[in-house]
Amino acid sequence: MSLKPLHNPDDGPLLVAGLMSGSGTNLRRIIEWQLDIEKSEGKSPYRIAVIFSNDIRSKAPEIGRDFDVPVVIRDMRAWYAKRGAPRTDLALRRDFDAETVRALSPFGVKVAVYGGYMAVATEVLIKAFLGINVHPADLSVLDERGRRRFTGDHAVLDAILAGEKTVASSTHIIEPEVDGGRLLMISAPVPVEIPPGADMSDSKTQHDVADSNQDMLKQGGDWIIFPRTIEYIARGRYAADERGALYFDGQPIPYGLKLTK
Repeated sequence: MSLKPLHNPDDGPLLVAGLMSGSGTNLRRIIEWQLDIEKSEGKSPYRIAVIFSNDIRSKAPEIGRDFDVPVVIRDMRAWYAKRGAPRTDLALRRDFDAETVRALSPFGVKVAVYGGYMAVATEVLIKAFLGINVHPADLSVLDERGRRRFTGDHAVLDAILAGEKTVASSTHIIEPEVDGGRLLMISAPVPVEIPPGADMSDSKTQHDVADSNQDMLKQGGDWIIFPRTIEYIARGRYAADERGALYFDGQPIPYGLKLTK
């Protein structure tokens, strides 16, 4: 059996595009991690070569200025409005994604990190780059039908309402099924905190508690595993076999690399 690294360090540093739509806090942490490695080792195995945003209101320009990284903005809302179509038109989205791929081609990136990119990617974008996303749930947890239990935008709320005592974050490869990609890394569990006396039968309380726990998970999960995943890919520690199954340091990881702390 032969394994092929997701990136071969002999080919040079891994060039990465950061995709974002809003505040870009996850992307900031990935850039800061890169700079920390450069400071301690003299150079980093990866580099954020360009920041792309599909929302003109995002903080992409601010992050670009802070870290001296080129920024490309293509406002999806205006693009759809010009064509008189809703953003839910995924057939038209393929055209948008194709234009995005062309806009990013001069930067030579191999990986796209989805740092709060609030748009469904079509196969055009998925095939152009190795896409890496972070999701606020342990995607290795399955339901009785063998499907991932906590997917979608309300994963933290769903986990809390299901009685989970901890939550975790997962990094995975972007593939056509939303939140269905192969798992790379899962964070150590973060305890769920519900304020004493909170009325969890109340919808607003539920969402407030979920938002609070998701903020904690971002710090204790996302910001730890997302940069580390990119670093490990860049160092050649992740590989795939002929069937596409993932390995870490030569060992199979069908449910991702799980951190304990």
